[in-house]
Amino acid sequence: MFRPSLLLLTAGAAGLAVVANAASIAAPDGQQAPKTRLGNSIEQDISERDAAAARRKRGLDLREQAAKAAEARLQASVSAQQPAAATPANGAAPAEAADAQFDDLARIYQAMKPKAAAVVFEQLDMEVQMKVAQRMRDRSTAMIMAAMTPKAAAALSMALARRNSSRPQVAAAAPPAGAPRKAK
Repeated sequence: MFRPSLLLLTAGAAGLAVVANAASIAAPDGQQAPKTRLGNSIEQDISERDAAAARRKRGLDLREQAAKAAEARLQASVSAQQPAAATPANGAAPAEAADAQFDDLARIYQAMKPKAAAVVFEQLDMEVQMKVAQRMRDRSTAMIMAAMTPKAAAALSMALARRNSSRPQVAAAAPPAGAPRKAK
């Protein structure tokens, strides 16, 4: 009886493997291996991530549109109040009317949510930002500055610090009432 050698069996198995691989390569792409549970799970996670990213993008677009609309309303309000400030009906000085405009803007920004106000607030001129911030409550200003970009918040802080340091401090120069005066 003929006993095949181990080398002959190995060569036969290798030949069969070559034929099987060639057949799998030559098969059309439509015949893919069935998907595993892991493959299905990965595909599902990817599609959920893409859907979540699309929702976030849609939300950001809506917020941007809302911020632009709020800015347009504020600009329209300011431009509508400017002619009224030029010819005040009650005989008040134009400077007082301008101060009233900044007071109105301060009330509007305080009423807004800090994140929405910060988006619009950053777009204003630094002089307007300072005047409005000075008229707002400290807490409202802080919340808006926290929602601003770090660069814009730092710029506003520096401008406010310069404005406060350039203002003469009359209260510190005058002695308190009832304090003994030094003799010269």
